[in-house]
Amino acid sequence: MAADQLKLATLSPLSLSGSTSRSLHNASSFLLSLRQFPQTAMLRTRSLSSLTRRVGSQPKPFAWRGVSASNLIPMVVEQSARGERAYDIFSRLLKERIICINGPISDDTAHVVVAQLLFLESENPNKPVNMYINSPGGAVTAGLAIYDTMQYIRPPIHTICLGQAASMGSLLLAAGAKGERRALPNSTIMIHQPSGGYSGQAKDLTIHTKQIVRVWDSLNALYAKHTGQPLDIIQKNMDRDYFMTPEEAKEFGIIDEVMDQRSLSLVGDAPGFEVKGKGLDSDILVGCHSYWDIATLSLLGSQFLTIYYGKI
Repeated sequence: MAADQLKLATLSPLSLSGSTSRSLHNASSFLLSLRQFPQTAMLRTRSLSSLTRRVGSQPKPFAWRGVSASNLIPMVVEQSARGERAYDIFSRLLKERIICINGPISDDTAHVVVAQLLFLESENPNKPVNMYINSPGGAVTAGLAIYDTMQYIRPPIHTICLGQAASMGSLLLAAGAKGERRALPNSTIMIHQPSGGYSGQAKDLTIHTKQIVRVWDSLNALYAKHTGQPLDIIQKNMDRDYFMTPEEAKEFGIIDEVMDQRSLSLVGDAPGFEVKGKGLDSDILVGCHSYWDIATLSLLGSQFLTIYYGKI
């Protein structure tokens, strides 16, 4: 088996009951259990519940509480000449210069994304960064911190919308490098004026009203800069919630391309993997040019996906 072959395991979406330490223990037990798999060219992923109930101690049964991003914790295990190394999926994607902005944009989101952008610039100031956005928006100040960092660093930022890019999320989408702003065909893009609330003395209310109007003017100017639309058109459309399909967003100037499907064919700098994903309904045989393609197949496929790695 080649030294740079990869094994990938996807944990099922579930909510772990009990304390954080117990959850970490179960995750550690899961990773240790991977070493028990034979060194063959196939690894079948299983649900976390079936694994931890055999290899870890769990006094109470798991409680299923629906699917949320915080409950889905895929792990990627790489094998090389130096042994195995485990990453959570987002750390592995960061290694491929991929950043994901999922959910509301808050100060917590901003400080993580800003740190990732600065780190990737220090790694390679010329290589592009891919930013995937699925966000309803959020705090203006947090979003502008991400926006300013995107403009500040040297690597070009390629933005891709999947799901939705609304409010501040749409500004980050538009702020990508010209020609490298994309959206998937069933995503939604929305722009609108900022909103907020404040209580206090009359003079303070006046001050905060002036501030939110100033922020609105600033956002209008940024949208005009990145879309090429006249300022009066931006002001008119941002007066209320303005929803766009990807095609409409392209015409408006927020994105440059509606991306149906990207090529999964092998490219010149490919590691040389062929991956066969066997789901519940169909088989897929594609050439993957990066570990990211392998992770994508796993995340988008069945939770019982079988990954064959190496040459088939």
